[in-house]
Amino acid sequence: MGPMAVAWLRWSRAAICSDGLNRPAATQPALEPEPAERHLHTQAMNHRPSLILFLVAVVSGGLAIGYLTAPGEWYAQLTKPGFNPPAWVFGPAWTVLYVLIAVAGWRVWRREPGGWPMRLWWAQMVLNFSWSPVFFSAHRIGLALIVILLLLAAILAFIATVWRRDRVAAWLFAPYAAWVAFASLLNASILRLN
Repeated sequence: MGPMAVAWLRWSRAAICSDGLNRPAATQPALEPEPAERHLHTQAMNHRPSLILFLVAVVSGGLAIGYLTAPGEWYAQLTKPGFNPPAWVFGPAWTVLYVLIAVAGWRVWRREPGGWPMRLWWAQMVLNFSWSPVFFSAHRIGLALIVILLLLAAILAFIATVWRRDRVAAWLFAPYAAWVAFASLLNASILRLN
């Protein structure tokens, strides 16, 4: 428990036990964190390195794949639909999404590292990191469409699986699902036009 939380608890306890004049009762003992509170604080501190590891692995992995498979001349020459976003949108959008993906994965991993939700999380990561090489490096638009549709299915399965266990993790995947649904439509349109 942080010093601000302890101070707030001391103030609130003093206010509750006072004589109504905002003066603490004379016999009020000093407020020390309960053992359970100390355990929660220690546990939170122990989870910070794992959160950092998730963030670094997911964000750096996504950025590295984006850098190594950056759209080139081949992609520039493709006919694209009118709803194709400008190129500058993809980098910031994916960076934010990778942070959300990492935090959701970390939350699920803390609770159930070997469970079904974590397996779905890993499956979507493999599919996510596979799409760019298939589309931009191998120039396999049809195969990339299959990969992205499997990715969307894995994302939706993850949301459905964690919904009752960890709503925050499920909501963290909502923007990701929306973006990948849009990207699937974009991939299908590029396939149709080329």
